[in-house]
Amino acid sequence: MKSLFSVCIRTGCLIPMLSVLYIASAQAGCVDNVVLVHGNTGSPSDWDNTYSELRSRGYSESEIYRPSWGSKTCAACNDHSGSEENPVRDAISSAIADSCTGKIDVIGHSMGVTLAAQQIIKLGVQDQVDAFVGVAGAYRGLWSCGTYPFNVYTSTCGSNGLSVSSPFLDWLYGKPIAGRVYSIKSWSDQIVCATGFCTVGGVHSSQIAGEDATYTYAYGHFGLQTYTYDRQVSLIQ
Repeated sequence: MKSLFSVCIRTGCLIPMLSVLYIASAQAGCVDNVVLVHGNTGSPSDWDNTYSELRSRGYSESEIYRPSWGSKTCAACNDHSGSEENPVRDAISSAIADSCTGKIDVIGHSMGVTLAAQQIIKLGVQDQVDAFVGVAGAYRGLWSCGTYPFNVYTSTCGSNGLSVSSPFLDWLYGKPIAGRVYSIKSWSDQIVCATGFCTVGGVHSSQIAGEDATYTYAYGHFGLQTYTYDRQVSLIQ
């Protein structure tokens, strides 16, 4: 019996076969681009452990986006309005435009969780975000910021900030942001649980409405970002 290879040489089907194999190989190495959004007064380097884990799992440098946003010296000045939005919006847009899959994954920390979610919604790209991981976010607000509009003295806690029931959080709550949504939280979070209470309406504030799963660690607010890198990356794969 003649081999398929020899038949293909004679009939001219070898080139189409090689094309199929090439496409299959390219798709096998294709992954979603990843956007890592740091928290209030943070920096892209806060994601160094996550970045290293992504690289160790085969992601290239060009497939990882780490926007730098907001004031680095005035935590009370940053909110979800104006110049803080632009770097995150641009990173999400670029990551989608350059994605070989047509989709991206997003991981946010602290205020970067709500800022990233806001930009996904504003851009209308929910269907192009495969997985969203919120680490130590305040999706339901911070009791240390007060309850809107009472005792709200700073931008971070104002109408576009993280006071409980702020107009911004009420607008954000319950809106779809990705195909899969996860949260990573702690009951010893120095920021989310600063007043001694981690819950809003009986639910941990770091949990995201409609999420697929939540994971709890005995780390503080910043330790969650630094030490859960393996879980973060596993959730987007």
